[in-house]
Amino acid sequence: MLDIIFSTKNLVAINKPAGLLVHPSPIARDADTSALQLLRDQIGQYVYPVHRLDRKTSGVLLFALNKEILTTLGSAFQKGDIKKEYHAIVRGYIADSGEIDYDLINDKDKKQSALTNFQCLERTEINLPFGKHLTSRYSLVKLSPKTGRYHQLRKHMAHIFHPIIGDRPHGCNKQNKFFKEHFGLTEMMLHATTLCFKDPETKELISINANRSKEFNRILLALEFS
Repeated sequence: MLDIIFSTKNLVAINKPAGLLVHPSPIARDADTSALQLLRDQIGQYVYPVHRLDRKTSGVLLFALNKEILTTLGSAFQKGDIKKEYHAIVRGYIADSGEIDYDLINDKDKKQSALTNFQCLERTEINLPFGKHLTSRYSLVKLSPKTGRYHQLRKHMAHIFHPIIGDRPHGCNKQNKFFKEHFGLTEMMLHATTLCFKDPETKELISINANRSKEFNRILLALEFS
């Protein structure tokens, strides 16, 4: 059963687990189901994904229950009127806050502007050597994308040399191997925590929050974050 964290007569949101596709895809032939199919069967009603999350990303995923609401919210996403926040565990000590303004290339080799704001929530250092370093340093970061490009957060964090732990192919393969060997980690440490928008009908501000996964919290504990 999917974890339904918000619902109205027009909308339903789930806390998507990592590894689950949003909808069926020909490029993921190993997957025999998707969030769309599971939610449709769970509530007995057709659903329309308002936005996308990477298969490897967990967290808030919003669906519309009719095409009118889908169109309205889809337009709001395109205009940047919907606020999204993510939490990520990244390599190294990141700056307190900053802005990443770095163009990305899409699958059609077209350059697209991409903007992400970040804020460091906490830093940690553990007594496990990595490479030439006697200890290992990591940061828990809040990420706020201002555009919605493919793999934007993953690419932007790699661009500033603070790759997301567990990210393949954009992350650090040596770090990913380190985490698999020491902590048994096979997931990516990126979670969509919050989605804020105006209800298309009532115009009231809606804020949907998704708790971090057990695996995310397990790694936070293992890395001695408070």
